[in-house]
Amino acid sequence: MATIASAPVVPEVPDTVDEALEPDFKPLDAEEARRWREMNPPLSPWRIVWMQAAAGLLVSLGFWGVTGQSRMAWSAGYGALAVLVPAALFVRGLSRQKAAGGAGAAMVGFFVWEMVKIVLTVAMLVAAPWLVAHLSWLALLAGFVVTMKVYWVAMWLRPARKESIKKNLN
Repeated sequence: MATIASAPVVPEVPDTVDEALEPDFKPLDAEEARRWREMNPPLSPWRIVWMQAAAGLLVSLGFWGVTGQSRMAWSAGYGALAVLVPAALFVRGLSRQKAAGGAGAAMVGFFVWEMVKIVLTVAMLVAAPWLVAHLSWLALLAGFVVTMKVYWVAMWLRPARKESIKKNLN
C-alpha cells in the first residue's frame, strides 16, 4: 500500500510591511518622540570609557593588593589598557565622523573605526611580552576581560526610568 506524503504547510507571508507590524503598534508622532528621548537620554560613550578606566584601575590595584607583586598589577593594568586605548580611539574617531553626514558614510566610518580598534587591540596584546616586564598572562587576561565587560555594567547603571514609557506617552 502506497502512502502519499502531504505537502508541508507554508505560513503566509505578509504582502506589505504594515501587515507584518503588530496590530497594537503605533508609530510615535514628533511630540511623543521628543518626550521619549527626554526620558531615555543616550549614554555617552566617553562615560563608558571613563568607567572602563576606573574598572581597569580597580583590577590592577586588586591584583597588587592580593598578590603584593607589582608585576601582577602592571600585567592587569596593561590588559585594561589593551581595551581602553582602542576604545578611546574608536569613540574619538566616531565623534569626528558625525560631521560627515549621511547614513552610508556613518556606516562605513563605524566599520573602519571598529577595524582600527580590533587591529590595535591585537597589536597591543602581541606586544605585551616585550612591554611588560615579567608579564603574567592570567592577570593581563583578567584586566582585559573585566575592562571589556564594563559595556554591560554601563547599561545596568543607567538611570532607571521612574515611569513606564506607555504611561507617559498616553
